[in-house]
Amino acid sequence: MQTSIRQTLIPTTVVLVLVLAWEASRLDLPLAQMFGSQHGFPWRDHWLFATALHDWGRVASWTLAVALAIGVWWPWGDLRQIDTSHRLQLAVTGLASAAAVALVKSSSTTSCPWDLAEFGGLAHYVPHWDWWAQDGGSGHCFPAGHASSGFAFIGAWFAFRQRPALAWRWLWAALAAGLVFGLAQQVRGAHFMSHTLWSGWLCWLVGWGIDLAWPVTASEVAA
Repeated sequence: MQTSIRQTLIPTTVVLVLVLAWEASRLDLPLAQMFGSQHGFPWRDHWLFATALHDWGRVASWTLAVALAIGVWWPWGDLRQIDTSHRLQLAVTGLASAAAVALVKSSSTTSCPWDLAEFGGLAHYVPHWDWWAQDGGSGHCFPAGHASSGFAFIGAWFAFRQRPALAWRWLWAALAAGLVFGLAQQVRGAHFMSHTLWSGWLCWLVGWGIDLAWPVTASEVAA
């Protein structure tokens, strides 16, 4: 049986309220100022954040995405514990989640912290919900794209739902990866915390939407 709507709606709403609470706190700028100043972000090009966690992290994410696609027909590891339909759901969800974040980001007028005057740039701070306002920067920085390299796999929770231990393992791993990637970009000045939080919530929403639309399998009917 597909995850019940009410069962999923409650945590989805709770997390949304928490993200909105962060927005209302206006802590994005103060947090960013812990890592940068009018002279910029000193850790922007540090190998740990720019190379290991950004470049290599992106490669690792795409490698996993390809491995999941291959695993639809030639299952490996945990994929052997679910049927073909759910393996395909997992692969599709990962790509769709990343695509959704990229689509929103491509139409956003919000610039990155390192583009703002507070950090040595030319743009001025404009809340990202003021969608049509131009901040004088290059834009296309909301939500956090790199964080979705981890958050994109949150949908594994739904694909593995008949194997609760695996579902939790994949969910926590995806959340951890997304947060680590997101924080690394915040240290570099590429994003605000809110960008990371909205990226995670959007990936969860995409995963849930795909799960609701995905055909019910015979094993789920029997359950």
